[in-house]
Amino acid sequence: MPIIPSIINWLNVKRINQIELFKKYPHETQEETLYRLLAKAASTEWGQKYHYSSITSVKEYQARFPVQTYEDIITYVERLRRGETNLLWPGEIKWFAKSSGTTSTKSKFIPMSREALEDCHYRAGKDILVLYTMQRPETHIFSGKSLTLGGSHKINQFSNDSLYGDLSAILIENAPFWVDIIRTPKQKIALLEDFQEKLDLITRTTVNENVTSISGVPSWYLVLIKQILEYTGKTNLMDVWPNLEVFFHGGISFTPYRDQFKKLIVSDQMNYMETYNASEGFFGIQDDPERFDMLLMLDYGIYYEFIPADKISSGSAPAYTLAEIEEGVHYAIIISTNGGLWRYMMGDTIVFTCLNPYRFRISGRTKHFINVFGEEVIIDNADKAIEKACKETGALIAEYTAGPVFMNTESKGFHEWVIEFEIEPNDLNVFVDILDNTLKSVNSDYEAKRYKDLNLGRPLCWSVPQGTFNKWLRNRNKFGGQNKVPRLSNSREYIEGLRVIAENIKL
Repeated sequence: MPIIPSIINWLNVKRINQIELFKKYPHETQEETLYRLLAKAASTEWGQKYHYSSITSVKEYQARFPVQTYEDIITYVERLRRGETNLLWPGEIKWFAKSSGTTSTKSKFIPMSREALEDCHYRAGKDILVLYTMQRPETHIFSGKSLTLGGSHKINQFSNDSLYGDLSAILIENAPFWVDIIRTPKQKIALLEDFQEKLDLITRTTVNENVTSISGVPSWYLVLIKQILEYTGKTNLMDVWPNLEVFFHGGISFTPYRDQFKKLIVSDQMNYMETYNASEGFFGIQDDPERFDMLLMLDYGIYYEFIPADKISSGSAPAYTLAEIEEGVHYAIIISTNGGLWRYMMGDTIVFTCLNPYRFRISGRTKHFINVFGEEVIIDNADKAIEKACKETGALIAEYTAGPVFMNTESKGFHEWVIEFEIEPNDLNVFVDILDNTLKSVNSDYEAKRYKDLNLGRPLCWSVPQGTFNKWLRNRNKFGGQNKVPRLSNSREYIEGLRVIAENIKL
């Protein structure tokens, strides 16, 4: 047996036992994680400020300070960037993961400790392989290369003491030696800042490789796959990489893209495995190929709390432990991590689909929703509605976003959907009806507001030319890598920007 599969099989037994242990004792695992984090950080400035050494219970920890946002810790981050040590986490923080900013900051710079890299992100990378090979012991992914499509920002220096970049760039830069054995493209190409140049070089250098697995964000992989097919003159990616067998995907919901991938990768042997990682940590892996949810990973040095998504705006919203959550409720995730984030609200919402073991789906973002008329539409609702409308009309979409049209003295309000189709529906009105009715079926607040068109009118949907969303992202300096199209908004900012791009393309 080749050396890499042998090593993986050897690691499998021990690691699978560890995973089964935290599945059996999830609450004990989480409490132990919290106490380890507190003990490790007790001597830091933050730990001394909040007297970590005296905390003896979860409730006591929750009472010491409120839930934090990036704005609450930004002064600490700026001090870390200047080279100060022992602030949020022991020792020096050399790396910072750059991600999209909030309302008051252009970009967030998430501290990346050595423990966060090794015990969370890299451990998760190994676990993906462990769980995949457990699901499919006949796999041949180690006989070829894994193609990784990372971020569009290279490593940059803040000062002589710290560096920053996309999470993917940091992981590539710090990857253990064995990753280079199985990864393509070479690091020099993977870390290029110009995303189009990166796509061109990946296309030219990998079409003759034996690629057996791919990993990255679905939306940007579609761009790469289409470019590769155009470059090679093929229509099926399996004709380029006949041994391709799995796509490890994450970053955004796969639901709107699933049919596109099946169209471009035509094979009964192709597998898809979802993961959930972010700059703040790695949280979930799809451990059962028959399910469309992920296992919450409980031993990566992350302690979890959850606030019901509909109570986020309340100053007294309760934060529940894992033992207190319920299935089917949408929660905002609160994390305390081995990177020095404490009771930190990262902005994602999830819904638990199973409590034994704890499995979940990503349902949206705390700031990406439409609730202008009390309808409380979240990304999970939108994805389901788009998926059903496409399925029943034969349509295929590339991207979409939606926002409100505000009511005035002459007309009621409604939702406006901007969609870039790969395949247009035969009748857009039918598509809109299905979308509208699906939203009613999955969201009782939307259904109530749409009752007899009294408070909320029928949605308006318009199709934009292909390439509109990518050009819009380019104009916002968001083209490539880990950047995502915002699905929903309470404002018309995205819609109006897309309208201008679409009209210019038509000209």
